[in-house]
Amino acid sequence: MQPLRGRSEELGRLLDALRAAEAGTPSLAVVSGEPGLGKSALLAAAVEQAERHGFLIAQATAQQTDDISPLSSLAPALRAGREPLIDTEHFMELAALNTQPLWLAERLADFVGRRLDGKKALIVLDDAQWSDPLTAFALRVMIARLSSHQVLWLVASRPAPGGVAAQLVSAVQTQVAVHAIELGPLSAEAIQDIAKDRLNGPVESVLALQLAGVQGSPFLAEQLIAGLYLDNALPGTPASATPVGPLLTGPAPTGPLPPGLVEGVRRRSTGLSESARTLVRTAAVFGSEFRLEDVAALMAEPVAKLATALDEAIQAGLLVDAGSALRFQHELLRSATLADVPPSAQRALHGAIATQLIAAGRGAAVAAPHVLAVAQPGDTAAVSTLRQAAQELLATMSTTAAEVIQHAFDLTGADDPLRAEVGVDVVAVLLTAYQYDRAKAFADDLLSGTALYHGPITPDLRATIRLHLAPRQWVAGRLERQDLFAPGAAPHLTERLTAYRALLSPDEVPPTDLLPRMIDPVARAIVLAAAAETARAEGRYATARDYYVEARATPRELGSLPNSRLEVGELYCRAETDELLDALNRSRELMTAGDWQSAAHLSVLHARLEFAAGNLEAAEEEARTGLRWMNEFHDTRLAPGMHQVLALIALLRNQPTQAREFAGADSTVNTLLAIADGDDKAVARLRDVPEGFPERIDLLVRADAEDLLAARAAASPSVAALGAHELVAAGNDLKRLAAATEQLRTTDRPLLRALAEDRYGRAELETGDRATGVATLERALESLTKLGATGPAARIQAVLQAAGVRRRRWAAVQPRAEAGWEALTPMERRVALLVAEGHTNRSAAEELVISASTVGTHLRSVFSKLEVNSRVQLTRLVLERFAPPPNA
Repeated sequence: MQPLRGRSEELGRLLDALRAAEAGTPSLAVVSGEPGLGKSALLAAAVEQAERHGFLIAQATAQQTDDISPLSSLAPALRAGREPLIDTEHFMELAALNTQPLWLAERLADFVGRRLDGKKALIVLDDAQWSDPLTAFALRVMIARLSSHQVLWLVASRPAPGGVAAQLVSAVQTQVAVHAIELGPLSAEAIQDIAKDRLNGPVESVLALQLAGVQGSPFLAEQLIAGLYLDNALPGTPASATPVGPLLTGPAPTGPLPPGLVEGVRRRSTGLSESARTLVRTAAVFGSEFRLEDVAALMAEPVAKLATALDEAIQAGLLVDAGSALRFQHELLRSATLADVPPSAQRALHGAIATQLIAAGRGAAVAAPHVLAVAQPGDTAAVSTLRQAAQELLATMSTTAAEVIQHAFDLTGADDPLRAEVGVDVVAVLLTAYQYDRAKAFADDLLSGTALYHGPITPDLRATIRLHLAPRQWVAGRLERQDLFAPGAAPHLTERLTAYRALLSPDEVPPTDLLPRMIDPVARAIVLAAAAETARAEGRYATARDYYVEARATPRELGSLPNSRLEVGELYCRAETDELLDALNRSRELMTAGDWQSAAHLSVLHARLEFAAGNLEAAEEEARTGLRWMNEFHDTRLAPGMHQVLALIALLRNQPTQAREFAGADSTVNTLLAIADGDDKAVARLRDVPEGFPERIDLLVRADAEDLLAARAAASPSVAALGAHELVAAGNDLKRLAAATEQLRTTDRPLLRALAEDRYGRAELETGDRATGVATLERALESLTKLGATGPAARIQAVLQAAGVRRRRWAAVQPRAEAGWEALTPMERRVALLVAEGHTNRSAAEELVISASTVGTHLRSVFSKLEVNSRVQLTRLVLERFAPPPNA
C-alpha cells in the first residue's frame, strides 16, 4: 500500500476516534470532500490501522445504482470479510423484511449488536451520497441502538447539505461522539511526494510543473502520472523524460472535467483494441456499475468474445472486476470516458439500454434511469414505464418510488388528461412513502386549479384523491370534515366519504342495525370502525372488539382503513376482556412483522400491555424505543402516551420526582401523585381517566373508587372488572375479600392480584388471623418484588416488619430522603396540603381526625424538611409543585 501523503492530521483524528471506540466511546466519523481528494485512500489507511489493532472490519462502497435495490449499499459490509456481521440464516431472515424498513433495521441492529458484544469494530461506508434509502435509514437506527458498543462508524461522502451524511449526524449526535473531517486540496509538497512514490524516484521539473495544475487533487495527480506519463513511455526512455500532453488546467473536480483528465483517458485508451474501446464507452453509458452480459447484448457480441477486451480495460486501470458486476475504477474515469461519447450517441444508447433491459425481463425499475435520460415531455411510453417502475419499487424502496412517480408526472402536460391519473399515483405513492405532508400539499394543488393541472377536476377525481388521503389522515389525527365531500361522485365513493364523517363524530355513526343495508363493503367497514371507537370510549370493550374484528375482515380497496390500526384498537379491547396475554403476544408479533407505518401506535399499545401485564422493564424499554422512533419520524403526537407509561413505572418504583418529570400536564398521573402525597380529595378526579387506559382497574382499586368500578363492571363484565369491584365493595368483610382475591388470582394482571393480596392480607392481620394475613402479604410482597414494583413492595414490607415478622434478609428498601417533598411522611404531606389551602391547625385537625397539637408537630417537621419558616412560604411552594392547586 502506498503511503498516505498530506493527510497526517486527518488520519490522526480518525485514529483518535478508533482509540476512543476501543475505550468504550462509540463514534461516528464523517469524511467529506469533493471527488478526487482522497476520501477512499484515507478510509483505506484507517482500515489498515484498525486491522493492526485487532478491530473487526466491515466495509462497503455505495454505487450510483443502489437506489433501486434495498440495503444494497450496506449489504456487502454485513456479509463480507473473515468474520461477517450477519450469517446466512439471519441475512435470509432480513430479506423477508424488505417491505418493513423499521422492523428490518431493528432486527439488523439486534443481530449486529449480538455479533459485536465484547468486540471492537470499524464499520465503513464509502461514497455514502449514493446510499439506498433503506441503508441510510438502517444506519441511523443501528448507530443509535448500538451506542453502548465499541464501534467506530466511518462514512465518506461528497459534500451535500441534507444528504445521507448530514442526516446521520443530525439523528445520532446525541447518542455518539461525532467527528467531522473535511478534506481540502493537498499541498503542492504532498502532490510532489505522491509523484515520487509513484515513480519510485525524483520528480523532474517538467513533471513538477504539470503537477501544479492538478489543483491539489491526488486522484488527478495519479491519472496524470499513470495516463500521460508512465503508460506512454517509449522503450528505453527514462520515465522522467517522456513527452507529455497539455497541462491539467481548469476548475476543480466539482465543475467541468479537467481537460488533462480527459486527455489522459484518451491516451490510456489508445493502446486498447477497438472492441475494448467500444466496451468501455458503452459501459460508461450503462453507469458506474454494470453487467458484462448486458453490455455484450447491446454490442451484439457473445460474452466470451468480450473477455479479452474486458481484460484490456482492466489492465489499463479503467475498469475493476467486483465479482458479481463490473465498475469503473473511479467515477471521474467514467465521466472522462463519457466526454468522448457524443450526446446524440449517449441518448441513442440510453434508449437502446432501456429497451433491452425491459425485453430481458429485468424490470421497469432497472430501466428507469435510462428512460429518464432520454424521455421528453409528452412521451407516454416513458410515463408508462416510470409508473410501472414506481409500483415495482413501492414495496421495498418507497422513497425512490416517490421520486420516480414524480418524474412521470412531470413528463405529462398541464392540460393532459393523463396528468390527473398520474397525479393520483403520486398521492398514493407519497402516502406509502410516509410523506403525508408532501402528499397533502400535492393533492390540494392538483384539486385547486393551479398551474399544476389545467384539466377537468371531476367529482370522481376529487373523491378518489380524498379517499387516498383519508386513511392516513385518520391514523395521524388529521382528518378534517371539509375534506370528506365530493358532490356528484360515484355512489360507492360518496358512501365511503360519508362513512369517514362517522369517524369524526359519534353522532353520525348510523345505528348498527342499519349496517346490513349499506351497499359498499368499505363504507360499512369504516362505519363499523367508528362504532368500535365509540364503544371503546364508553368502556364497552367486548362490543368494540367484535366491531373491530368485523371491520378488519373486509377486503382492502380504495379508502380502506389500515388493518394494523384497527387491530391496535382490537387488542386494547381484548386486554380489557380477560384476553390480556393473548393481546400481548399478538402485539409482540406485530412489533416485528406488522405495518411499520403504524409503528408509533403499535409501540404505545405494546408498552401499555406490557405494563398492564406487570412487565415493567419490558414496558420501559418499549416506551423508550417508541419515543426514539417518533423522533426518527419527526412525529411525536403519541409521545404523551409513552411518557405516561414511564411515569406510572416511576410511581411503582417509588420515584415520584421522576414520575412528575415524565407526567408533565398529564392529569391522570398528577392525580395519582396528589393521592400519593396525601390529597384524599384527588380520588374524585379519577373519574376523568380515559376508558381506554389499560391500567384503569388497578388505579381505581388503589383509590377505593367503588362507584367507578361498578360502572366499569357493568359496561364490560370481565373477571378483572367484576373482581376489582367486589374487592373494593367488600370493605373489611373478610369472606368477601377472600372471594374477590381468589377471583382476581385467575386473571392475567399480576399488579391487580398483588393489590388484592395486599388488601386481604392487611384485613386478616388486623382482625387477628396472623398466619393467613402474613402468608397473604408475603405472597404480595414476593410478586411485587419480582415485578420491580419497589414502591408498594416497600409499604408491604414495612407492614410485615411492624407486625414482628422476621426474615434473615429483607429486600433493600429505598431510604426516605432527608429533605424536600419526598422526605415528608404521608401524614405530613396531608397537613402541608391542608395548610396551603388555608386551614388552621384546628380545622386541619378536624379534617384529619387528630389533635391540633399533633398537626402542629407535623407542621414543624414540614417546615424543617422543606426549609420554609412560614405558612406563606409553604403555600407558595405547594402552588409551585401543584399548579393548579391539587384540589382545584
